[in-house]
Amino acid sequence: MKAKPFVKWVGGKSQLIEQLGALLPADFAQWENVTYIEPFVGGGAMLFYMLQSHSNITSAVINDINPDLTTCYKVVKKNPAALISSLGEIQKEYYALKNEESRKEFFLQMRDRFNTKKLDEIENTTIFFFLNRTCFNGLYRVNKSGLFNVPFGKYKRPTICDPATIYADSELLQKVTIMTGDFEKTIEQIGVTNFFYFDPPYRPLSETSSFTSYSKDDFNDDAQIRLMQFCNNLNNLNISFMLSNSDGFGANGKDRFLDDLYEDFQIERVIASRNINSIASKRGKLSEILVRNYQETAVI
Repeated sequence: MKAKPFVKWVGGKSQLIEQLGALLPADFAQWENVTYIEPFVGGGAMLFYMLQSHSNITSAVINDINPDLTTCYKVVKKNPAALISSLGEIQKEYYALKNEESRKEFFLQMRDRFNTKKLDEIENTTIFFFLNRTCFNGLYRVNKSGLFNVPFGKYKRPTICDPATIYADSELLQKVTIMTGDFEKTIEQIGVTNFFYFDPPYRPLSETSSFTSYSKDDFNDDAQIRLMQFCNNLNNLNISFMLSNSDGFGANGKDRFLDDLYEDFQIERVIASRNINSIASKRGKLSEILVRNYQETAVI
């Protein structure tokens, strides 16, 4: 069983893995004792890909500002059996409900319990998994008070408990340091040879397209500028990095904020499918920008 993301995550990189892998440094396979660092881990598609496809990565560091998410990673790493048992129980209870009304009521009860913020790690992670699989589109969104507020998704029998994935992920996570907080703190974990991949909250393509906040503190343009300055610092330390973000210029031909921000680096465009808009006609293929501070890539 190959490791893969254990949660659904908006903007996840599963569909872009081949494109991202092709744009790694040309000689990456020859690097030794690599520390892979991902300051915005999200669903972890790139993390699991990198750890399984590159044996020269001997350690990894992941971080996210969302403590519920990082707690999930810690529980999957440290206590997969207890988590699987707990997930099996909540899945059995949900499957036994006979109609949509009762499933919605159960969902709202679990959402309220999750928002008490008074749960132990196993229960918190169990309900996080449950909400992720039963809420609308697997979104993670909180209000200004930090409370999860995504509505019910109307799924009858979603897979809530997936033991094989959890055990496979747990095995890989044994060599991963898990951090919670601001992305800049990850610089404290660098090793001798390092590679950073950044997948921050994307800059909205329009005033109405910012559908979610992953934490009560928005990742605004000031934060995007601070991230660029962090990338500059890495470049000055001769540390290679890759960064994904939305393509404002590709969307409207006018917004050059990110193109100008990263003008000193290499910028590519990659194509992704996005299905997060509530209006079906507005879903589909979108270009994203990929920034890197090295010239030669694995596939030229």
